[in-house]
Amino acid sequence: MTPAIALSGVTKRFGPMTAVQHLDLVVPRGALYGVIGPNGAGKTTTIRMIMSILFPDSGALSVLGHPSALDAKDKIGYLPEERGVYRKMRVASFLTYIGRLKGVADQALATRVPQALARVGLTGAERKRCEELSKGMQQKVQFLAAIIHEPDLLILDEPFSGLDPVSTRQLRDLILAEHARGATILFSTHVMAHAEELCDHIVMIHRGQKVLDEAVGAIRAQYDPRVVRLEPLQPGADVAPLRALPDVESVERVDGRYEIRLREGTDPAAAMRRIVTAVAPARVELARPRLEDVFIQIVGGSATAGGSLRADVQPVGAAGVS
Repeated sequence: MTPAIALSGVTKRFGPMTAVQHLDLVVPRGALYGVIGPNGAGKTTTIRMIMSILFPDSGALSVLGHPSALDAKDKIGYLPEERGVYRKMRVASFLTYIGRLKGVADQALATRVPQALARVGLTGAERKRCEELSKGMQQKVQFLAAIIHEPDLLILDEPFSGLDPVSTRQLRDLILAEHARGATILFSTHVMAHAEELCDHIVMIHRGQKVLDEAVGAIRAQYDPRVVRLEPLQPGADVAPLRALPDVESVERVDGRYEIRLREGTDPAAAMRRIVTAVAPARVELARPRLEDVFIQIVGGSATAGGSLRADVQPVGAAGVS
């Protein structure tokens, strides 16, 4: 079966600046891929080339087996980084119009539109003009417009930008429901925790180049930080016995608990048994590597001057090619 998306050696320049350089990417059908990296990394430029909004200066790509997304537009749902609905249209009319453009029959839309609005808590908003809705509600409506035709491929550019925590969870559940339906999903984000929660595969881009392309499970196995987090049963417990354990490289107190770094080659399960014997635990767990930490490790801290990705991850709308 041909992949949903395939890029080979794709490069895009804007004057003297190279936004994307020699990018290879294969997204299998039915996958849920996250494209992550700080603002300015080249994520949005990549998505715009996949959508045939921009065209590469060199390289080749295919979308759903076609050389251009325009040849498969009725099978693709797209939520762009720049939000926008037809502000004067009423909500139900807007969704119906978009559905018709994508080839959905009016009979099907008569059921889908109210059901879709109910899924995002907008029952009763059918007759409201889009401009009467809050920014967050407009974003929900635009997401519904991207899935109203039940696309085979769903491409989302920074889908959670500007949403409150409740709406973020709601949208996350909708994305997972589309994936369960069988849609291939590719979405970009500079908030790595969102990708970590949702995706089964991660592509990291840094300064226009791909620096990682792995399944989430493989990333965790490869970049295991070998850290055990321990919350002692007694707050004032003596942790000196931990430092004496042969498996332990260091012990640091962090936010009321202890982070115990294990020596290279240590069996974590065996080490944890020795740790809980040395200090009675209220809670003990093996830390999972965060994508932020993996990113910083891969780029050697060059993503930011301060050695933390957060300093380089700015709100959506910051200047620069993304």
